[in-house]
Amino acid sequence: MKVARSFISEDFLLQTATARTLYHEYAKKMPIYDYHCHLPPAQIAQDTQFDNLTQIWLYGDHYKWRAMRTNGIAERFCTGDATDYEKFQKWAQTVPYALRNPIYHWTHLELKRYFKIDQLLEPASAKQIYETAGQMLRTPEFSARNLMRKMNVKVCCTTDDPLDSLEHHQKIKDDGFEIVVRPAWRPDKAIAVENLDNLNDWIDRLGQLVDIEIKDYASFLEAIKNRHDFFHAMGCRLSDHGLETACAEDYTQSEIASIFRKIRLHKQLNLAEQLKFKTAVLVDLALMDNEKGWVQQFHLGALRSNNTRLFNTIGPDTGFDSIGDFEIARPLARFLDRLDVRRSLPKTILYNINPHDNELIASMIGNFQDGSVPGKMQYGSAWWFLDQKNGMEKQIDTLSNMGLLWRFVGMLTDSRSFMSYPRHEYFRRILCNILGNELEDGQLPNDIPLLGRMVEDICFNNAKNYFPIDSA
Repeated sequence: MKVARSFISEDFLLQTATARTLYHEYAKKMPIYDYHCHLPPAQIAQDTQFDNLTQIWLYGDHYKWRAMRTNGIAERFCTGDATDYEKFQKWAQTVPYALRNPIYHWTHLELKRYFKIDQLLEPASAKQIYETAGQMLRTPEFSARNLMRKMNVKVCCTTDDPLDSLEHHQKIKDDGFEIVVRPAWRPDKAIAVENLDNLNDWIDRLGQLVDIEIKDYASFLEAIKNRHDFFHAMGCRLSDHGLETACAEDYTQSEIASIFRKIRLHKQLNLAEQLKFKTAVLVDLALMDNEKGWVQQFHLGALRSNNTRLFNTIGPDTGFDSIGDFEIARPLARFLDRLDVRRSLPKTILYNINPHDNELIASMIGNFQDGSVPGKMQYGSAWWFLDQKNGMEKQIDTLSNMGLLWRFVGMLTDSRSFMSYPRHEYFRRILCNILGNELEDGQLPNDIPLLGRMVEDICFNNAKNYFPIDSA
């Protein structure tokens, strides 16, 4: 049987000699600063060993599930009760149909970088690839921590609910693991007023955790601050919020106190009350972040859980979210300004999921740069549906046109998989290709050391200098 060879060459995506020089001599050697991901801290703490490619590659990966469903694969092979090998076979059956989808590039980058497998994944090669990778995964060299070492990761920030015990982070620290692993504060459930039963359950558990009777908004804030202090003591220096759009309603403290009483009585809020409450909590959380010198992140614009039938069957974060078209500019400007007038605006990273909003976000950050630190306001890397070659190129071009690309804090994985670190390589190749092409086209000075320093800074140094992690 003839085996198809992979197309992932040493010069993949590098179209010019200058691009190749920038990547191989500058970008490639830089460590990874993964300041936003969804890796399970428990798997790092336990140094999990994976039995096969399905476990490390397909479990929890809604990108792959969407592609498989589109290819006519039944749900039992995505999130259902099929065996691991059956699921992998269906994934291998789907991959050839993913040509020009970014997961086709990622799939073959990951096979090559982790396992040195230089074959195309397709039905004919599935069994051999599954067995070869599985044998390697079951060796100590391919444990969760060793996979991070293999990819030269230096810092990893997970995503954690304020009620999380952070026991796994404590174990990682106690073990002396040399890669810095820190929690990141994700308090979305604190403002999820659309479901009062869930919100009140979260508030009840918060009160029990900190031993505070949450009877009003003041005690609610006290309890949240208690957890914020705890996260800080555990090395957390970043917050993150997943929002449809920014919230910037006018409100009074008496209004928020009244709204909170309604929440605790399970009385449905009208839309105006919901927005006022969300605004107040987000402002108070930003004030906490600023007081402690944290970086706040806002992921804006996702329209989540659109398929009611499958949401009720298999739950959220399973591949039924899409790009939204919310108004962003005015509320975002008002929210940031509300903090800035109090001189309490933290370092902030803004991510958009709708490409329509690229220039909006890139121009918005310029309104609130204040000269206090380089790149205080950041236009975040291409996110989710934009996390692909075209999306990255557009994000880089937009930031270059409206800001200072050199001050960009660079790429992140935003992934639940230890197999996703080659996304950093993908980004770096795209960045070097853009710069290399423009140098050879006469649009940039013919100064390789100058561009090399820029590449190194974007790949790692800017993030290292921007995030107050190493001192945590």
